[in-house]
Amino acid sequence: MNRLIPLLLCLPLGTALAASGANLQAFIDQMHQQHGTPKQEVADLLAQAQHQQKIIDAMQRRAEKHKAWHEYRAIFMTDKRIQGGVQFWQDNAQLLQQAQREFGVPAQIIVAILGVETLYGTRTGDMRVLDALYTLAFNYPKRADFFRKELMQFILLAKEANFDPTQVTGSYAGAMGAAQFISSSYRHYAIDYDKDGRTDLWSSPADMIGSIANYLKLNGWQAGGPVAVPALGVDAQAHQGLFFAEPGRSLKEVVGPKDRPTHPLPELAKAGIQPATPLETESLAYLMAFEQPNRAFEHWLGLHNFYVITRYNRSPLYAMAVYQLAQAIAEQYQGQSPARPQSVEQENPFVFH
Repeated sequence: MNRLIPLLLCLPLGTALAASGANLQAFIDQMHQQHGTPKQEVADLLAQAQHQQKIIDAMQRRAEKHKAWHEYRAIFMTDKRIQGGVQFWQDNAQLLQQAQREFGVPAQIIVAILGVETLYGTRTGDMRVLDALYTLAFNYPKRADFFRKELMQFILLAKEANFDPTQVTGSYAGAMGAAQFISSSYRHYAIDYDKDGRTDLWSSPADMIGSIANYLKLNGWQAGGPVAVPALGVDAQAHQGLFFAEPGRSLKEVVGPKDRPTHPLPELAKAGIQPATPLETESLAYLMAFEQPNRAFEHWLGLHNFYVITRYNRSPLYAMAVYQLAQAIAEQYQGQSPARPQSVEQENPFVFH
């Protein structure tokens, strides 16, 4: 008989109810086989994990799943978030300039990601990451495989970074620090940008900035390339065939397995669709519709760097929020008036109802 079974049967009640001994044993065996982690060490850690129903509930009510674009946008395009971004930029101007030069990622994009993710590090989450990953790994069937891998990555990260895995807090999905990196991203993309001997995404602005820039660069960010531009000339036929940026749908779900821009601009031009600002003719784009009040729609062309932002979060609503917040922060930082939400007709004469 496996010597770990008695321990698994003695797990705290909340843990024992949340995952069967067989599932836990399989996880422990896999962790040992793939990464060499002692079985008893993994079992001891899992004995301290607790199922949290509020984590499952939070996964079900994510803003990206239920809000139309105009509702989602309103969460992030606020004076508080814009001014907070300007202040963060001013406080860390040299670091942001250095990262932009080294990685090719604009300062405003880095700042906007921090703004959307955690309001510049002020809301990093109060869930124990161990509980979040445990709960989702064993009690969220549609993404259980993903979160079991992340739980493994978290255990490895804790050993590598020499922190107590029972004390780390983060989001309900197990994302950590101001940049909200999941465990696998933390291990593969986070960097010690201030060279102090540790990678700290909670309290080191340098590590936050460098890690986000590194993440985007390694996922293909094109220095100097555009992110998105308004699309002009979208008629009823084109509107019916394009990609709707809807709640709860990722690029992969709508566009396909490769979820990259696929429309050549000359092809779109033949259909009468043009970018509002000139682009290189060899560019590929998504043609996207973002819902406004009263079922009106904004039409946008999403380009390669838009796709790269969706490597950070698969939601197209997220990518557009980052882009528009970045634009507003940059305008304010550079001394212009901040971008303000306008009516659909004022902001987009190309709206199709």
